[in-house]
Amino acid sequence: MFNIPDRARNKLMLTGRFARQGYDWWWHSFTGISQRTGEEKQFFIEYYLCNPALAEDEPVLGQLPRNREIGKKPSYLMVKAGTWGEDRCQLHAFYPWKDVHIRDEDGIRLGCWDCYLSETALRGSVYVKPEDAQAHPEWMSDAGEMDWDLSVDKKIAFNVGYGAGSLFRCLKAFEMYWHAEGMKALYSGEVIFNDERYLVRPETSFGYADKNWGSDFTSPWLWLSSCCLTSQISGKMLDNSAFVIGGGCPRVFGIPLKDRLLGALYYEGEEYEFNFSKFWTQPQTEFSCMEGETELVWHVRLENRQSVMIVDVRCEKKDMLCIHYEAPDGSRRHNRLWNGGNGVGRIQLFHKRNGLEERVDDILASHIGCEYGEYDP
Repeated sequence: MFNIPDRARNKLMLTGRFARQGYDWWWHSFTGISQRTGEEKQFFIEYYLCNPALAEDEPVLGQLPRNREIGKKPSYLMVKAGTWGEDRCQLHAFYPWKDVHIRDEDGIRLGCWDCYLSETALRGSVYVKPEDAQAHPEWMSDAGEMDWDLSVDKKIAFNVGYGAGSLFRCLKAFEMYWHAEGMKALYSGEVIFNDERYLVRPETSFGYADKNWGSDFTSPWLWLSSCCLTSQISGKMLDNSAFVIGGGCPRVFGIPLKDRLLGALYYEGEEYEFNFSKFWTQPQTEFSCMEGETELVWHVRLENRQSVMIVDVRCEKKDMLCIHYEAPDGSRRHNRLWNGGNGVGRIQLFHKRNGLEERVDDILASHIGCEYGEYDP
């Protein structure tokens, strides 16, 4: 079982050694519709917290040249917002920890200036002038403006299995943890992007919400997800379904576990999980991501004792961006982390019976969130 909502995993995790070298972020992606043209547009909003124990009166930016020279680690709340498509951009605003207010009795509740995050709501704005984006490369930001006022209803969860009492979690054994409270999430409200208003409706938001936390990032880094799925066999929209895949090479106590993915398909109420940590299910993983001149192409095959899922996704590079983060130690690990929200693909699902693979469904997917990147250690 993986569809187990657990708001405790959405609380702030920056305790112990993660307080001095750790990050915690809450990611949201969804689709809006232009009030002017009726066209769709995919958006993302993220709240990224880093190194609270190193807080100063102003945000500490790890990419600032003088901080890099002396090895000073970053410490701040970064609010990241943006969009994919031909006018793709990522906009960053930074705030010091003294302005961040967090309550986490029931999941996360974060406030900072006009930015707000809870389990059911997101509000905020980011405005970066062109001259500021050019003058401050340490911001890692494009120029633009985005405001949002949204509610969210998280319908399907992917609980990967690291419980509150888990020894690995208590020991902070992994460098990167993951929890998807909203493998399928319904958003409603509005976004104003560069003076254009977009309406966000639950039935067409095709939303997703998750979080990651830890002390470093994985490489390779792979993520695929969508809840806009249609059966090619029945022709019906799969309204109670979603899939997600993430991982690549997790590290436990500094030891890399190569070619390990976490994957799940919630198929009209049935659960198919492919989780490398649940060894008794005999999980097997194959994956690749090829970067061509105009697009990225993912191929993933996940298998356990009972089922097989084959996922093929493509996304045009003109609709993607190389998303920017700095690690808690102040370094830029990923300089080519491709990230998109306009992917399209195919999911083939099979049951294993008597040594044979019997097809369950052949599914078309769109509005796929997709990501891939590697760095040289």
